[in-house]
Amino acid sequence: MAEAELIMGEILVMGATGNVGRHVVVQLLATDTAVRALAREPELAELPEGVKVVGGDLTRPDTLEGALAGSDTVFLIWPFLTTEGAPAVLEAIAGHARRIVYLSSSGVNEDAERQTDPINQLHADMERLIERSGVEWTFLRSNTIASNARGWAEQIRTTHVVRGPDIAATAVIHERDVAAVAVHALTDDGHAGMKHVLTGPQVLSRAEQVHTIGEAIGHPARFEKVPVEVARQRMLADGRPPALVEALLASADTRPESNLITSTVEEIIGAPARTFRSWAEEHADSFR
Repeated sequence: MAEAELIMGEILVMGATGNVGRHVVVQLLATDTAVRALAREPELAELPEGVKVVGGDLTRPDTLEGALAGSDTVFLIWPFLTTEGAPAVLEAIAGHARRIVYLSSSGVNEDAERQTDPINQLHADMERLIERSGVEWTFLRSNTIASNARGWAEQIRTTHVVRGPDIAATAVIHERDVAAVAVHALTDDGHAGMKHVLTGPQVLSRAEQVHTIGEAIGHPARFEKVPVEVARQRMLADGRPPALVEALLASADTRPESNLITSTVEEIIGAPARTFRSWAEEHADSFR
C-alpha cells in the first residue's frame, strides 16, 4: 500500500479486554499513540501501563460520554448477538469521533438478503448501522480468529480429544495480525470506506487445528464430531451463555465451506500472516 499520512489523536478501544482488543492496545502503545481503553470494571482490566483505562458499559450508552470525550477515533468490537442498543452507542460515538474501525466477519455476503447464520447476520446488520452513522468507517472482515481455539483447552488437557460440532474449514487468522491491521486502519489515512477481508495463510479444518495443537504440546490430540444435542450439552456445561451456544450451533450447521485466502494482512502490515502452527506453539502451555 502507498505510504499513508499518520493521523494524530487519542484512540478509544472498545473491547480492550478481549483477545483482539488487548493486542490492539499493546500495538498502539508501541507506536507511541495516545490510547484509552473502555472497561466496565477498570480496576480489573489488567491492561499495560501507559493506557488510560476508562469506565463505560456498551449496554448503557449514557456511560460512554466520559470515555468518548477527547477521542476522535474508535475501535469497536460488538460483544453481543443482536444489534439491540447499537444505534444509541453509535449515536454517542458519532457525537465525538470522526472515524470508527469495526471488527466484522469475512462471512458477510453483501449480495445476500439474509446471511447464512446468526453471527454473520449480526455483523452485516452492524455494518449497515455504522454506514448510516455519519462517521468515517473501516470494516475489518476477519476470518475465524485463532484464539477461539482456547475454548478447547480443558478438553485437550484432560482427554486430548475435542468433541464438538464440526464447522467448515476456514483460513484461521492469528489475533495479533487482526490487531496489527486494526492499528494501521486506526492511525493511517487511506482506509476510509474500506472493507478489508483478513485471513490466515492456510485453510484448516477443526480436526487439523486440534492435530496442530497436539503437535505443539508434544501429545497427540484429535477432534471428534458429535451430534448437535451432545455438543449443546457440552458447551452449556463449559459455561457458555445459552444464546451464544445456539448461535454457534447454527453456524456449524449452515456456514458454507470457504477456501478464501487473502493477501490483505501482508499488504497492510508488510509481513506475511502468521500460521496457526505459530499460534499453537505460542499458546502450548494453555493446552498442557
